[in-house]
Amino acid sequence: MQAPDSTTATAAPLGPFPTVAVVGLGTMGAGIAVAIARSGRRVIGIEADGAAAARALARIEEATSHAVDRERLTAEERAALLALISVDERLEAAAAADLVIEEVPEQLELKREIFAELDRICPAGTVLATGTTSLSVTRIAAATARPERVLGLHFFNPVHAMKLVEVVRTVLTTPQVAEQAAEFARSMGKEPVAAGDRAGFVVNGLLFAYLNQAAAMFESRYATREDIDAAMRLGCGLPMGPLALLDLIGVDTARTVLEAMYEQSRDRLHAPAPILGQLVAAGLLGRKTGRGFYSYEAPGSSKVVAESGATAVTRPAGRPVTSVGVCGSGTMATGIAEVFAKAGYPVTLVARGQEKAEKAKAQLARSLDRSVEKGRLTAEQRDAALALVTPTGRQADLAEADLVLEAVAEDLAVKRELFAALDKICKPGAVLATTTSSLPVISCASATGRPRDVIGMHFFNPAPAMKLVEVVSTVLTDPEVTATVLAVCAEVRKHPVECGDRAGFIVNALLFPYLNDAVRMLEEHYATVDDIDTAMKLGCGYPMGPFELLDVVGLDVSLTIERVLHQEFREPGLAAAPLLEHLVAAGCLGRKTGRGFRDHARR
Repeated sequence: MQAPDSTTATAAPLGPFPTVAVVGLGTMGAGIAVAIARSGRRVIGIEADGAAAARALARIEEATSHAVDRERLTAEERAALLALISVDERLEAAAAADLVIEEVPEQLELKREIFAELDRICPAGTVLATGTTSLSVTRIAAATARPERVLGLHFFNPVHAMKLVEVVRTVLTTPQVAEQAAEFARSMGKEPVAAGDRAGFVVNGLLFAYLNQAAAMFESRYATREDIDAAMRLGCGLPMGPLALLDLIGVDTARTVLEAMYEQSRDRLHAPAPILGQLVAAGLLGRKTGRGFYSYEAPGSSKVVAESGATAVTRPAGRPVTSVGVCGSGTMATGIAEVFAKAGYPVTLVARGQEKAEKAKAQLARSLDRSVEKGRLTAEQRDAALALVTPTGRQADLAEADLVLEAVAEDLAVKRELFAALDKICKPGAVLATTTSSLPVISCASATGRPRDVIGMHFFNPAPAMKLVEVVSTVLTDPEVTATVLAVCAEVRKHPVECGDRAGFIVNALLFPYLNDAVRMLEEHYATVDDIDTAMKLGCGYPMGPFELLDVVGLDVSLTIERVLHQEFREPGLAAAPLLEHLVAAGCLGRKTGRGFRDHARR
């Protein structure tokens, strides 16, 4: 079965493998076939029967037609591309290929059977590649008599848009074959990343452990699905929240990948959260079935709809807040003061001494000036906000504030001392908030005689720009206080997410184990710093790779948070990676010292 003829191809074949067979033309296989043809190569698509082959060809023709409509291809380029693609129902057609890429369902025995047949059919020089996302490439290669010419080529969906290809070598794959495969990917305009043969490879190995922890967090009712997803989007700049992403990937697919990872690692963090199995058993697989963690308008739809029977949360009325106090003189304190002043709240900015307080206000003024320069504020708005900020070195000036936030050093003894002082100074009914990112809020609350008035308000840096605030209630926090803080967040145009008082809250509890896993991957010599960062940026759309982020956050800060998480949950997989410990001990703390996982002094 042949696509329409044309006298010319889109381009002369580039690099190795001028003829490529793709076995399995579902969504991924069809996308790969088109991408290969766009590089000027001949493509032999193979489907199991005539009807499936016809559907596959129609899928390819439809996809390329859409590309013309969206001006990604001209009509002439489309005709030339289609002329390079033929579709056959016989596996024997692969004998004409230099490279065969398998894209059949994720079933080990099915893949092994196909590879055994391909080994029999194809010439000895043909390279065989599996597109598996989670199965052992080594076990697939073992079905052939040429394991040295077998590897994994893991493309990402949608193939036309995603630049990453993981080139997965086994212990038997020859370096020449791996390099040929990498060059093949580059010639298609893709970015190859080298990976060894272990479950999940680079991207899924890091991504699915994080998704699993998010599912477990939701299952424990620690936070709502909406708050978990919003926290990771707004707090980390991720393109999707973890639970929405599980629905997009497919809950059944995620569970299969995690099972494979757990089988290899025996790490409890890779054991699929029970809720994943329950959803699979109920047939709630995500978008493709119309319901998973969320409910969708229809199977295959991306539009989330409210679930029938859902009831709104009834909250008590909050307390009035007309004035705010901020304790601290660092970047976070001045940023928070700026947020409230721009929203029209009078702010008392308290530092250790009048001079420090004046310097903090000057820093705030410089930030407002930058906003004027960038057109985000008018000069009048800047002046009005600045006039609302009163710097002082006297804690007693907080006596009439309705809401007081501390943003002092991340040291529990220092915070407890401050809260004990605030307890004596602040008026009855004042809300006292800590901006801690890792310390227990209840420990701050217990330093006062009014623990019901104490809450966590975890802003993200830089506070004026970051929309997220984690609102952390302790077992003693009055619901009226929580309602007050949620209302205030809305007034200052921040997005609040609610969670309980446990280590890491939402964002850090999900983010830092992922970062720690990346460090473990590096110290095991599984992949390089650059390859891991590239994989996560291109494969998941993350704004920064894990090592870029660690160097920005500070390795010492990261180590402290890892230790807090490990101490709280006592999970062996949360123990800080030894390499992280060693770098901190050596004074390599990231950008602030000029060296961390990268040498910034040379850049």
